[in-house]
Amino acid sequence: MYSNKLISHESPISLLKESLAYNDYDYILVHLLDQEPEYLNFFENNSRAGRRSIMDTSIFELGEAFDTDKYAYWVDRIKPTEYILPDVLENCNKTISQTQDFKEKFSKKLSGKTIGVVQGKSYEEIVHCYKCLDRILNVDRIAISFDYAFYTSMWYHPNKWVSFMMGRVTLINRLLTEGIINTNKSHHLLGCSNPLEFSFYKNKYYNFIESIDTSSPIVHGLHDIVYDNSIGDWKKLTVKLADLIKAVPTQTNIDCINKNVEIFKSYVNA
Repeated sequence: MYSNKLISHESPISLLKESLAYNDYDYILVHLLDQEPEYLNFFENNSRAGRRSIMDTSIFELGEAFDTDKYAYWVDRIKPTEYILPDVLENCNKTISQTQDFKEKFSKKLSGKTIGVVQGKSYEEIVHCYKCLDRILNVDRIAISFDYAFYTSMWYHPNKWVSFMMGRVTLINRLLTEGIINTNKSHHLLGCSNPLEFSFYKNKYYNFIESIDTSSPIVHGLHDIVYDNSIGDWKKLTVKLADLIKAVPTQTNIDCINKNVEIFKSYVNA
């Protein structure tokens, strides 16, 4: 099915052209489209040229999904290859409801594949949400986030980034072992707590994971931090790429970014 996983790193406007070389597809944050004309023009032109893309509701950046009517407008205008359906952070029932409402109101009018995001506060809620997205709402693809709070109880560690890292690994393995994951449907992994997490998915049994997005190599590179294989003492920078969208990297930044991108790719793909 999927051997090498597709990777995209959200990048500041100053690096968008360069990102074509290190990104396998475009990852578009919708709330920036009407704020940054250069950002809009770049992705609109790429879409017209047929480049693969995913549009995101910017829920990680905004705390809640972008206005649904405006979101539908941008999906219709940009015509991304795929778009994430509106969800509610860690709320299973509201995510199911919002996903269903959006699909009923807009999906027949919009082109592109749909991506449903699993949400919940417990394993049981995650399973319920997953089954609804997959078997009832029949989304085209399914996404799993990096920072569910319940990861810290699923895999406790004093360093929460280790809990998030191993929590998602454990969640995916349990869903797979219990037959919940539809391995005939492609999956997307949202975000990254520690890049080493992705070395766990190199086995052929994880071929249902088709794509990954994270700004981690870029954000850390902009702060002159190069990945060093650390786990227990790893501290993820919490600044969001959207807040660095106008950053202009120094040559040192660029060197760090390039090294991080190279290391990240080695973790993800053999």
